[in-house]
Amino acid sequence: MYKKNDIIQLEISTLGSEGEGIGKIDGFPFFVRGAVPGDVIEAGVTKVRKNMAFARLIRIIMSSNDRVEPTCQYFGKCGGCQLMNMNYGAQLGYKEEKVKNDLIRIGGIDKDTVEKAAQAIMAAAETLHYRNKEQYPFGTDKDGNTICGFYAYHSHRIIDQTDCLLGNKENILILEKIKEWMKVSGVTAYDETTGRGLVRHVMIRKGNITNELMVCIVINSKKLKAAELLVDMLKDIEGMTSISYSSNTENTNVIMGESSNVIWGSDHIDTVIEGNDIQITYALSPLSFYQVNSKQTERLYSKALEYADLKGRETVWDLYCGIGTISLFLAAKAAKVYGVEIVPQAIENAKNNARNNNIENAEFICGAAEEILPAFYRKNGQSPDVVVVDPPRKGCDKICLDTIINAAPRRIVYVSCDPATLARDIKYLRENGYELKAYTPCDMFPNSYHVETVCLLSRKDPV
Repeated sequence: MYKKNDIIQLEISTLGSEGEGIGKIDGFPFFVRGAVPGDVIEAGVTKVRKNMAFARLIRIIMSSNDRVEPTCQYFGKCGGCQLMNMNYGAQLGYKEEKVKNDLIRIGGIDKDTVEKAAQAIMAAAETLHYRNKEQYPFGTDKDGNTICGFYAYHSHRIIDQTDCLLGNKENILILEKIKEWMKVSGVTAYDETTGRGLVRHVMIRKGNITNELMVCIVINSKKLKAAELLVDMLKDIEGMTSISYSSNTENTNVIMGESSNVIWGSDHIDTVIEGNDIQITYALSPLSFYQVNSKQTERLYSKALEYADLKGRETVWDLYCGIGTISLFLAAKAAKVYGVEIVPQAIENAKNNARNNNIENAEFICGAAEEILPAFYRKNGQSPDVVVVDPPRKGCDKICLDTIINAAPRRIVYVSCDPATLARDIKYLRENGYELKAYTPCDMFPNSYHVETVCLLSRKDPV
């Protein structure tokens, strides 16, 4: 049996769910972060469990043909990227296999059905500087200097860096000016251990096509100190449109507070999505959920629209509609779209977005889908033709899935950011009258292990 600190030699054969290299010795798997399939490595065992072990990469004995030199100097230290040491083709192959294997293993779908339903992954044209939003934690180093960057892998230890190669190029200037503001005004960074200090995070957003910039300072207080000086230092940056703060005084890993307060400019920025002869402008507030890769979002929504197969006479329900991102895209081709969301501010944003785009056939309702949809059916006697669902990473809960099943739409378009919960939910839908017809992975997050997927399910026996 292996034990901690043992030195082993491994040939890496595949990747785990979080991009870790996996190699086996006599069938016993070792997970090694930073290893690439095809590598032969020397590794040091760090933890042993009953059915698996973890090890750290010591040296590469023979390099994989898929291994490349990471573009970012912080790769391996910062936990933001996991696959930057793999060529992009290999990254895409890993993500396609990840979705397929989860549908088979967790979803219980036979391999032939999955392969027949599979469509090629939508590769990203840009693998760097694609994120329209990043959230930087702030802290203090051992010498008392303010630092910001991203957390190390599976920790809350900040790797000090302002030059994230996935983010907007303007972020460097913004973050350096904020650090300068903190130094000049005596503003301190938040300390998770003591609960003291003011600046917890800085969120930066950039609008697609508009190039409008938003900065929101997340603070451990009800009021932002030296706000006027901060505005003076940031407002002349090209594209700057909105500067605000969000108060979060809780001992929590949740980043944003429940509201935000504008100290300069607008309370939102505009971003634009185009595709299928459709152009929609969305207003994004600091708390709005929005996909982080604008160009891939256009392709993802276009695929969702293709799967919905709208002819202009359908009724569509969009559950977890947020600010109406998918709803308004679908409204261009449907007779009527209803968006349901439990967050009141998101519903108000969705209504404003519909109004600002002169879309009159989209209606947004605040509440839980399991209450709203059945009540609507009882009142109007009308089932939706299509249900679109884009849940958080945890997927849909059983109540939501039962609501969809009872509504009996002819088609379900499921957009997912986690293949495992997607497969779980599809298994339940297949057990209750639906079949998987098609799915397309979308590489929304190049250089990371994350993958988005859009699926089409249809009723086996239409009602």
